[in-house]
Amino acid sequence: MRTNTATAEPRSGGRWWRLLAATLALALVAAACGDDDDSSAAGGGGDCDGVDEVSLQLQWFAQAQFAGYYAAVDEGFYEAYCLDVTILEGGVDIVPQQQLASGAADYAISWVPRALVSRAEGVDVVNVAQIFQRSGTLQVSFADAGISSPADFAGRKIGSWGFGNEFELLAGGRTAGLEPEADYEVVQQNFDMQALIAGEIDAAQAMIYNEYAQVLETINPETGELFQPEDLTVIDWNDVGTAMLQDAIWADGTKLGDEAYDDQTTRFIAASIEGWAWCRDNADGCVDVVLANGPTLGQSHQEWQLNEINALIWPSPGGAGVMDQGLWDQTIDIATSEGVLAEAPDADAFTTSYAEAAIELVGDLDVVGDGWSRVEVELRENGD
Repeated sequence: MRTNTATAEPRSGGRWWRLLAATLALALVAAACGDDDDSSAAGGGGDCDGVDEVSLQLQWFAQAQFAGYYAAVDEGFYEAYCLDVTILEGGVDIVPQQQLASGAADYAISWVPRALVSRAEGVDVVNVAQIFQRSGTLQVSFADAGISSPADFAGRKIGSWGFGNEFELLAGGRTAGLEPEADYEVVQQNFDMQALIAGEIDAAQAMIYNEYAQVLETINPETGELFQPEDLTVIDWNDVGTAMLQDAIWADGTKLGDEAYDDQTTRFIAASIEGWAWCRDNADGCVDVVLANGPTLGQSHQEWQLNEINALIWPSPGGAGVMDQGLWDQTIDIATSEGVLAEAPDADAFTTSYAEAAIELVGDLDVVGDGWSRVEVELRENGD
């Protein structure tokens, strides 16, 4: 088995009255859940007068991208907050925010621009917790291609998945004065790295926690060993300045303001934060949880993925789940300039009040994660 060891390197947005509602929810939580000395679930624990059944719609199948939610189920964090949570896997034909709006789910995980498109179409969904603080999207090429910045796209074949994943790339090209098709060719790319490896495109779109690792899990025919990080050049849209916010918890805007749903939302976010913090501090155990719930991807791939997902969450300068206004503004600027949105969303599209109230619930838990750093992950062939 060949291996490859690498180190995978406030302001509320409207509905200000929700802050009061979410603060009141703290009192409701205290009434719903009794006291307990278990510090692993600082805001829950003890007996519940009642348990709320809650469903969470994911964007994709079970993998470490969603590890914190699975950990919150398996480690009893949701239970400690008087919640019985069912996680619904996503798929090609599932649009999480539409599932939420239809009543098929109580909460949904979705990238910010995608959910905002639905909101612009009349779907009342609200970002209540911005879990990922950074974008995980890269443009990856082989080092000998000489593509180290968007300016190097000129005259090249640049892969993109499309389906709303291309906007960071297109905006990045425009920072170098390049227009797609006129200055470089945008090639439809499958959700893998085969076109790059086969030399059909010069640079490929990749998530740092998934497709980038796929290359490093592949045998280099010239060496007979796995490709190494030094074989590749990476453009990180966070560095370029065209990154857009991704995974967030979305709630049903038609229900927010209802006392019971506000209370439930605060508790759900609090337990989810505890799940993500547990995965930060117990990576091996968290990978085991993911593999038990979704064994499709191999162990080393899931280890890599969790390492990189943690890097998208931690540190969370304002506290886990709290929106960074500057990153929100950058996302909206790109969404409008690239025609994703005809205009900026209204101020009610996100709120920090529930995440802030949830942070109060979790007590002394480290919700910033300044001390976290990537660990060394040994990737194996095919991610096994």
